This record gives sequence, C-alpha cells and structure tokens, in this order.
Amino acid sequence: MATSPLKSVNADAPNARYRERSLWLAQLDEPLTPRAPIAGDVDCDIAIVGAGFTGLWTAYYLKERAPDLDVVVIEREIAGFGPSGRNGGWASGGLTGSPTVYRRAGGADAVRRALEESYRAVDEIGRVAAMEGIDCAYIKAGAVVLATSGPQLRRLTAEVASAEEAGTAGTAIRMLEPGEVEQYVRAGGVRGGAFLANCARIDPACLARGLALACERRGVTIYERSEATAVAPGLVRCRGGRVRADTVLRLCEAYTTEMRGQGLRYLPLYSLMIATEPLPASVWDELGWRDGLLISDRHHLFFYAQRTADGRIAIGGRGAPYRFRSPISAENERNGAVRERLTEALRRTFPPAASARITHHWGGPLAAPRDWSMAISFDPSRRFGTAGGYTGHGVGAANISGRTLADLVLGRDSELVRLPWVAHRSRRWEPEPIRFVASQAIMRLLGNADAREDATDTRSRRTRLLKPFMPPH
Repeated sequence: MATSPLKSVNADAPNARYRERSLWLAQLDEPLTPRAPIAGDVDCDIAIVGAGFTGLWTAYYLKERAPDLDVVVIEREIAGFGPSGRNGGWASGGLTGSPTVYRRAGGADAVRRALEESYRAVDEIGRVAAMEGIDCAYIKAGAVVLATSGPQLRRLTAEVASAEEAGTAGTAIRMLEPGEVEQYVRAGGVRGGAFLANCARIDPACLARGLALACERRGVTIYERSEATAVAPGLVRCRGGRVRADTVLRLCEAYTTEMRGQGLRYLPLYSLMIATEPLPASVWDELGWRDGLLISDRHHLFFYAQRTADGRIAIGGRGAPYRFRSPISAENERNGAVRERLTEALRRTFPPAASARITHHWGGPLAAPRDWSMAISFDPSRRFGTAGGYTGHGVGAANISGRTLADLVLGRDSELVRLPWVAHRSRRWEPEPIRFVASQAIMRLLGNADAREDATDTRSRRTRLLKPFMPPH
C-alpha cells in the first residue's frame, strides 16, 4: 500500500477552508489545491455531477468495464469536500432504507439479496483500496452496538430476532451479553449489545481522494470548482462552459436540494462529529477497544464512533437543528448543544477517555427521502440517472450505487440491477414550513424520548407521534 496520509500538515497549507471541513480532510498529507475548472465547452460520453463517493465509484466502475468511454466528473468544490470527506468512517453492511418499503418492490427474497449485497460492498471497498494502493486505514473488525438501558436492549433484541427470522442474520449479527461486550470494549453502563460482523473502519477523506486519483489513472477527467447551474439529459451547464454528453448522471445526494426544482427531493439533515486528541496507550489498554472496531449505541439519537488510525476517538451523532431559510450551510456544520451531547456520550461511555481534549468538531449534510429509503434510477431513453437518499449510511450504499449505475448505463444484466432500490421512487417532502416543522419535531421528540428512557428505564411512547414522517416497519 501507499504511504499513509494520516499526518499533521503545515497550517499554511493551501486551501485551509477545505481542511476545516473535518478531521479527515485536515490530516491529509497532500495539497488540496483544486483541479482545473471547466473552461469552455466539453463533449464526452458520460458526464457525472458530483465528486463524492457515488460519483467517483460510478466513474471508476464505468472505466473498469468500458475503458474506451470518455467519462467526465464535475464538482463544485473538490473531490471529497462533502459528506464523503466528513462522515464517521463506517463502511457498514445493512439496508439503507425500510425492509417494508423494499419488500413491496420484490418480496422477502429481494430484501435478503439487498442485505447480502450491502455486506459484499464492505469487502469490495477494501478490495479496491488494496488494489489501488489507497491507504484509507481500512480494517474490517466489525461493530458493536451497545444497549445502556432496558428499552435500548429490547429494541436491539427485537432487531436481531427480526433479522434471524428473515434469514438475513446468519453469522453476520449476534447478540452479546455484557460480559461478551467486554471482550470487545469495556464501556460504561452496558446492559448488553450486538456484534455486526460486516463493518469496516475507514478514513473517508483518504478513500475519497485516493479514489479520485484511481479514476484519473483510468482516464477519467475531473473538473473541480465547476458549479453545475443546470443539469438535464444530454447537457450540464456550468459557469465556465457547457458539458454535452450522451449520458448525464446527477449524483449530488443532499446537495441535490440546492438545484432548481429539487428542493423537496430530500430532507437535508446534518450529522455532527467531534474527535479527541490522540490517546495514550494506557487509555486504550483500559478501554480494551480493539483496533478497527466500530462502536455505536441504541439511543434514538444514537452515537457512532471509531478508534482512528492515529489513536483518537471520533464520535458523531444526529440532532443538529434544521434551518428554515438555509438547510444546507456552513453555519450548520457546528453546533454547541450537539457538541456537548457528544462530549457527554464520550465521557459516559468511555470513562478512561473522559479528560481527553476535544480537538475537532465538524459536520456534513445527509439526504433523507420521504420514505427514508435509498433509490437508484436510470432512464435509458433519456440517458439520465440519479442515486442517493442514503440517510447517513452512504459509504457502503454509494459503492453499490456506483456498481449498479455502471451496469444500468452499459445495459448489462446483473443481480445489481434487480435489487429493490433500483427504480424505487419516494414521494417528495411536504413544502415549507411543513418540512421544517417535521424536522424540528423529529429531533425534539427523539431527544426527549432518549432523556425519558435514560431517566426511567422505561420505553418512551412519544416516538409514536413521528409515525407519519417515518418509514413503515
């Protein structure tokens, strides 16, 4: 593998604005100088809008399967600028959406195949990273979901039982007694847990930037600092020129909502993170936290955490407020209340790290469809495709989307193109201010439910009020 990019960088490195977006981008040992923007009109076979994971994986697999194609990727900022360079670093198996929604499209067998494909995606990410020399700190050590209250434990037990009943668990998911949890990590207040085998730790910015280079080695052209002002079949208009293409793919996830006519396509929500300073070996010994192991809990507003390659705890969660006038804005990337909640979760769950200094705080937008279920679509007559709606679980889902879109564009018959999220359609969100009120209610009620359950150790029934805005179960 290539030399690890997980090193400190000169504070005067170019484009400090990009490094401020996340711990991962801050630590990249490479200049973040943007690639050349579009200057004049361009003709190509395939134009991809968005250089996040979905756009980059799609470009990669298209060139792998059809090397002679002329593929162009158009990015408003730089590759990996958005959530692909800011997320929690979880490459995890699991459905990105509602089993009930997907079952309507293809039955129980389709749901089983979709789940199995999500497991394969985790391995596929590791395979490509190794083959392309992308040192993104990939370790497939699984994940442990902690239950720290009776209601959490009952939810977790029901979920594992449901997976077993559907025949989708196998050795991939199993419940853990408190003593078994301690074999993975010694966490505070644990009542039980579950082990998920098909999960891998990554450094997402390293993966995104390395994937962009891998695409370029295969002949993909990436234009950065090239905002797409209009995206339509056959044509992408940018401030610097037009891109004419036989096939156009709009792969912008949450940023889709900033495009004309697409404002209600998704509910853009922010997931925020904090990271500690590197912890001494004595703290890791006390925690007994296996390298590469991912950890989350089963609160409604759950946290997700990883032990980073340079020995930090990076922990994130939901709960950032939705801004009515500017749902996607740099102002939304940090929030004092969420930072404090994450810090408290860190101290409560990992007491040996309670005094660690918090060095980074950041966030990024995620796209929630109306039914909270991802979709991949391609119209062969118009040669236009989209993918997204990952609800914050996009590392693995984006890889699946990239491979699926490549098959759809090339007209290849495969198992991928018959999975239940292909051609799935979610209805749009209600107009403002209904969407704003819904987003506020979701976060407030989930937070209140967590507080009640933690205080009383009994299930909060307030979450039933959210049923009209959540996916069917």
